[in-house]
Amino acid sequence: MPNTSSRPNSERQFQRAQGLIPGGVNSPARAFGAVGGTPVFMQRGQGAYLFDIDGHQYVDYIGSWGPHILGHRPPAVIAAIESALAIGTSFGAPTEAESQLAEVVIDLVDSVEKVRMVNSGTEATMSAIRVARGFTGRDMLIKFAGCYHGHVDSLLVNAGSAALTLGSPSSPGVPVGCTSDTLVLPYNNPEAVQAAFAEYADRLAAVIMEPVCGNMGCVIPTDAFLQTLRQLCTDNGTVLIFDEVMTGFRVSLNCAQQRLGVAPDMTTLGKIIGGGMPVGAYGGRADIMDAVSPVGSVYQAGTLSGNPVAMASGLATLTQLRDSNPYPLLEELTARLEAGFLSAAQQAGIPAQTNRVGSMLTLFFTEQPVTDLATATASDTERFSRWFHGMLDRGVYLPCSQFEAMFISAAHTTDDIDQTVAAAHEVMGLLAE
Repeated sequence: MPNTSSRPNSERQFQRAQGLIPGGVNSPARAFGAVGGTPVFMQRGQGAYLFDIDGHQYVDYIGSWGPHILGHRPPAVIAAIESALAIGTSFGAPTEAESQLAEVVIDLVDSVEKVRMVNSGTEATMSAIRVARGFTGRDMLIKFAGCYHGHVDSLLVNAGSAALTLGSPSSPGVPVGCTSDTLVLPYNNPEAVQAAFAEYADRLAAVIMEPVCGNMGCVIPTDAFLQTLRQLCTDNGTVLIFDEVMTGFRVSLNCAQQRLGVAPDMTTLGKIIGGGMPVGAYGGRADIMDAVSPVGSVYQAGTLSGNPVAMASGLATLTQLRDSNPYPLLEELTARLEAGFLSAAQQAGIPAQTNRVGSMLTLFFTEQPVTDLATATASDTERFSRWFHGMLDRGVYLPCSQFEAMFISAAHTTDDIDQTVAAAHEVMGLLAE
């Protein structure tokens, strides 16, 4: 069992929170449900580090589950937020900042001709599905097992992320009617996609997918899978949606679609686009986006959409990513960490696999390559739990589930990576005993 004696303040605050908030957390991914023990309550972040309320420092490999690609509190982003706060938090009217961020997104993401700002990744995917249905006049959609697209009723079927961790991939409270038009197929299986289109092509409004999965752990698509999807959607007038809430501006400045060489019809964005503030967006071809109200008849609205503080944070983040180009450094650091983890596991004689794309990485405790949900869930989750707590007790903050990706930031240094690898060797040795 994990040692919580050195974090009494977190223990106390978690007991308090459980009486006030369901499970003591405002998102299940924070609950430590998959690893046991008490969630660590954080006080602040700086650069590559988190500091908890008991005075401990951790090398952070979550980065708020992806947004902090520049690290915690990057000066340019904080300055932009402070400038926006000085003039107001929300106006309920258009501001220049919305167009400024939209211009940068359209410039960086080749497939996006128009974009609508929303407040979360879930809202982005929910809206994109509605727009695709309205644009095509069809109802059915395809998603893939293990891909998580937010807590949208029609998409919360065989979902990843905390839904996997909690053992409840199909949530109670989702009516059967909401999912009756959703086909769930195995990831990386072009034959299954071909069979679905053969039967339902004239009813399929959209295919939604993570172009690089992060919610069953990092899982990489094959080129054959991607090319099959693109061709079938093109041939049948089906909208191909890439959920890049996690991968957008993370695996490449121009998103996963540029790195993989496949352009979707629509893209959903979140996390990095807000630089740590609550922001999401969906965009795509102009003819599809012009179906959205007030130009078209597909209704979608949000009182705080395009919030000026969030726009300032996102604009500063994307501008710095574009101007400083940290991606070669991120690639180098993450590859170094991956090699260190594999070396530690091999030295200890522990079966392990890694999947990595850019600065996304997952270490799976399994003998077989991980290519889909079935191979991901064959991992040794009990061993992962001991791995997680062993690293946590050595000042390394990892995702608290086997089925989540790690994120490396531009604030990490070679020393951070090497210290993490040293801890990994120590913990793997203990796991082998």
